[in-house]
Amino acid sequence: MIRDQDSLRYHAGDRPGKLEVKATKPCMSPRELRLAYLPGATVPCAEIARDPDLSYRYTSRGNLVAVVTDGSALPGLGRVGPAAAKPLQEGIAVLFKSLADIDVFDLELAAPHADALVAAVRMLEPTFGGINLRDIAAPAGLEIYDRLVENMGIPVFHETLYGTAVVAMAALQNALELADKELPTARVVVCGAGTVGLGCARLLRALGLPPENLLLYDVAGLVHPDRDDLSTYQRAFARSDAPRTLAAGLEGADVFVGASTGGVLEAAHIRKMARFPVVLAMAVPTPEITWEAARAARRDVLVATSAGQDPNTIVDLLSFPYIFRGALDVQAARISVGMMLAAARALAGLAREEVTEEVCRAYGNARFTFGPEYLLPKPIDPRILGRESRAVAQQAIAEGLARRTLDVDAYEGDLPVRVGTGREVLRRIVLEARRHACRLVLPEGTDESTMRASRIIVDEGIANPILLGNEEEMRAGAARLGLELEGVTIMDPLRSPRLEAYADEYFRLRSRRGVTPDLARARLRDPAYFAALMVHLGEADMMLSGAAGQYAEAMRRVLEVIGPAPGVRKVASLHLVLRPKATYVLADCALQISPTPEDLAEIALLSAGLARSLGLEPRVAMLSFSNYGNVDHPSARHVREATRIARERAPDLVLDGEIQIGAALDEETRRRYFPFSELRQNANVLVFPDLQAGNSAMQIIERLGDAVLVGPVLIGTRRPVHVAQYGSSVEELVRIAAVGVVQAAQEKKLAT
Repeated sequence: MIRDQDSLRYHAGDRPGKLEVKATKPCMSPRELRLAYLPGATVPCAEIARDPDLSYRYTSRGNLVAVVTDGSALPGLGRVGPAAAKPLQEGIAVLFKSLADIDVFDLELAAPHADALVAAVRMLEPTFGGINLRDIAAPAGLEIYDRLVENMGIPVFHETLYGTAVVAMAALQNALELADKELPTARVVVCGAGTVGLGCARLLRALGLPPENLLLYDVAGLVHPDRDDLSTYQRAFARSDAPRTLAAGLEGADVFVGASTGGVLEAAHIRKMARFPVVLAMAVPTPEITWEAARAARRDVLVATSAGQDPNTIVDLLSFPYIFRGALDVQAARISVGMMLAAARALAGLAREEVTEEVCRAYGNARFTFGPEYLLPKPIDPRILGRESRAVAQQAIAEGLARRTLDVDAYEGDLPVRVGTGREVLRRIVLEARRHACRLVLPEGTDESTMRASRIIVDEGIANPILLGNEEEMRAGAARLGLELEGVTIMDPLRSPRLEAYADEYFRLRSRRGVTPDLARARLRDPAYFAALMVHLGEADMMLSGAAGQYAEAMRRVLEVIGPAPGVRKVASLHLVLRPKATYVLADCALQISPTPEDLAEIALLSAGLARSLGLEPRVAMLSFSNYGNVDHPSARHVREATRIARERAPDLVLDGEIQIGAALDEETRRRYFPFSELRQNANVLVFPDLQAGNSAMQIIERLGDAVLVGPVLIGTRRPVHVAQYGSSVEELVRIAAVGVVQAAQEKKLAT
């Protein structure tokens, strides 16, 4: 659940909005400034003046899309104007970049009429490689689209018209195959004659559905020639020889395609459809009928909806980024219907293939098989980019629309490397965390960041948080912050009936470490000790503390109660580093000051284990200032010995050292100078020789790098506990919680 204040805080932040422009070439020295501007830039200007197509070589045009709207038809808001449309436009830009590495300028145009908008967009052609239209009210938006396609030499896509429709066609093709039906002989009812519904109707016709087998309905009933409220685009699908009501039209129908509003489809309607009916309920935010209600209506129904929690989710982000990726990479003159259908067929085909282990792990090791509950690939499937973009590019070449040809096989393989998968890791972690009803205890319950984090943890389904502290103080703080505490358990340790039992257990644990019964009772008044005892005794599954205190002191409390796991020498820590195109594990950057070779080996193996639990295949580099013995110094020998120990304990693990970080992260360096290296791919688990090196590197990345850090995450503890750094942000606490839940679930699974 997204609350208004959460959204406003997110969009305002330290830097308003969601986008920025970054230089892709160095521009620091006087020479680089002259190359970038005057006189250097005049050279490619002259080349482009001679041959305009060279703009794709010497500028960013070939990877630049304009997302254009006039703000006349925002989802759920209607006509709000161009300025109010900007947050959504920026969000689309983020999706383009995140999913397909396409740069975007969002353009919100104050165009008074269709002619003005068409004229404005046409003038943009020399700047952009493509145009994406969205949220422009019909019928003007359809007219604008048709005119731009006809008059521009770059791809123009109407995302509202075709984005969802392409995905719907993919789901429909697979559903019809399961139902043993063919589209040319199917009877299809489209409910909704707006932009999305018309897009579906157009693609249905293009796929081979005869006009006489397509019925189009809107709020006034059947779209028929006698109506005087129809646009030219709707009249193209008018029928005079069909039932006037949706209920009557659905009798004996094979397919329902919904692009209208929630609740218009009833179970009784589905029961009157033909055998093995297909229901695509795509209204947003509420489908025409829920997944559960449709499945309850009859056992043979095949269902897909717009709801993200349902097995088959029809969402436009499965289409438009990848359609543009393929079109841009062959410099297509336009995006044809054939290219859209190629994208739909690629999506449908991917759903019939075996699902990768990476996707299964992201959904808690669920097994997906082509069938009624798996008509479309999951949005996180990394193969979508290559498969769909390749299909679009190949179709553009086949239709003679491409200005540039390419080797489509090599192209498909190169795309995932270009875009990377780092940005998907956190999303997969959250999805996995949702599968486990983890009881997460947070001892700093009255801290503002902790309260805000607990609210997000509940909303995201990451865990069931338990806040410790004075209840009156917490509720007053929540009211002041405008937070709801529904779903959050509040517990006051001082009023708990378990307080004495916890004090007795703490005394038992620490009685030979200088703790008296009175001292035990005094310490249990501290919520951190109380939380640790909850985890120790199994009355909570995980603990996250430290947000409002000193790290060393918080760690001392944890170790007194929890301590290392059996067989583990020392508790250590790691940080997860999420970069746009890669993910790394850094260890140890927070805890072990001067680890011995045995400690370093243990840190490497524990870090590799956590990496696997998060869906990463570990490739470990034992870092040093030396490469493979080129410096015979005690520090280098220290790492060399740690590498030997780790290899003995885990001979199947990809691990190498001692090695400099530059060599560990550069394949060309290793190939040229160290061809014997065990690292065939760049390392993703980096083990530092001591805390000074690790902590410095972590903080440099945090302050100067283009990365999101998650941590510190404790490894090697007897029970799942984590200690955040003092002053951690709300987002940092949520991320640590999500990683911790997945880690705890994996350790529990291995223990059983």
